[in-house]
Amino acid sequence: GFAYDGDADRCIAVDENGKVIDGDLILYICGKYLMEQGRLEGNTIVTTVMSNLGLYKACDKIGMKYEQTAVGDKYVYEYMAKNGCRIGGEQSGHIIFSKYASTGDGILTSLKMMEVMLAKKLPMSKLAEPLKIYPQVLENVRVTDKKAAQNDPAVQEAVKAVAEALGDTGRILVRESGTEPLVRVMVEAPDHDTCQRYVSQVVEVIKNKGYAV
Repeated sequence: GFAYDGDADRCIAVDENGKVIDGDLILYICGKYLMEQGRLEGNTIVTTVMSNLGLYKACDKIGMKYEQTAVGDKYVYEYMAKNGCRIGGEQSGHIIFSKYASTGDGILTSLKMMEVMLAKKLPMSKLAEPLKIYPQVLENVRVTDKKAAQNDPAVQEAVKAVAEALGDTGRILVRESGTEPLVRVMVEAPDHDTCQRYVSQVVEVIKNKGYAV
């Protein structure tokens, strides 16, 4: 099944078992197929900093390269246009196939997914199987000053401590919202409890330093 947002530039799929196939999985499935066909320029897909760690680990296993941009399909397309990349997108289902369009197109994304399923004679669940999505916890903290909160030495130290504790088993990302007075704290790790614990640690420091509203 395929679902679209209001203007149908985003597409999220559901496999035959009812599992959600988000933009990261779609990038993996379509990118891998293009690479196998010799049609993936530079064997590279374009993602954003919010893409799941599981996507990168799955790409590493098959030798598919990836680039990261800031969040927003315009940044993804800018990178693609500059470097001749064929496919890029966001976890939210904004997928760009640069041969056909310069923006996300949900109908096109559906057709490309069906093309892979028909060509490989595999159900969607099998195509998505190699990619294990890491649990992800994201907390938004409303603050008085986004830049000051992010650049505070105590906050940076807390983020560094989490990054070191996770090593290559997860990651932490702290970034400011482009449109609201928010600092977003996101952690990916092998289990949900670990994510929540480390997110809370960093959020606590932001609050203790007096930035939270």
